[in-house]
Amino acid sequence: MRDTSGRRPFDVYARPWSGARGARIAIVIGGLGISQTGTQAAIEKLPAEITLAFAPLGNSLTRWMQAARRDGHEIVVQVPLEPFDYPNNNPGRHTLLAQASADSNLQNLRWVLARITNYTGVMNYMGARFTADGDAMDLLMDELSLRGLLYFDDGTSARSLAEEIARAKGVPFAASDAVIDGDRERGAILAKLDELERIARARGFAVGSGAALEVTVDTVADWAGEVRKRGVELVPISAVAFDPERS
Repeated sequence: MRDTSGRRPFDVYARPWSGARGARIAIVIGGLGISQTGTQAAIEKLPAEITLAFAPLGNSLTRWMQAARRDGHEIVVQVPLEPFDYPNNNPGRHTLLAQASADSNLQNLRWVLARITNYTGVMNYMGARFTADGDAMDLLMDELSLRGLLYFDDGTSARSLAEEIARAKGVPFAASDAVIDGDRERGAILAKLDELERIARARGFAVGSGAALEVTVDTVADWAGEVRKRGVELVPISAVAFDPERS
């Protein structure tokens, strides 16, 4: 919800950045809160410019959220959404389902959103079926619009309606250009990060998503110092989002 001065959580909790016109890369690392050691490593090793996404079924979320915020990270919440092969592939309890009632989906969404505070928005966890359903996404985006939150699409589903519905509802939106750790090997991750750099130099910005795996965290942490030396700015997800209120 907006504060007394009319600012949204998207505005209040956004990490500042330079505002420069050069090449920018935003990376969102998800799955925080699932593994305690993995969560601690992600918070401690990753540069503060890397956005961290918390899993709502994780443990000690408030403590980890506070640690992430103290270290300067912008954070988002992962919302479990129905994939096409549900329930064989199950995102977990409180998953929003395309054919569920509005009351049921709102109840689950509000449970997820109440798990932590201080976040700029949400991102999908799975959800290929849900994000392809216009009515289901209308409900989700209406709630995000009411609350002043960003929607980040992890880019895993080509059929996602998220962008067009977010724009129609006035919801700040960003989408991933690449999942950086689909192949969980350092060389493959570095190749995806190089791809993001090429996109950023051509378009002005690029967005990547990944998981809080040891190899991902270590590779991104090492790469971050090198890419800065090449003149690329690392930024939070809010810095590359399309915001209808600022367009």
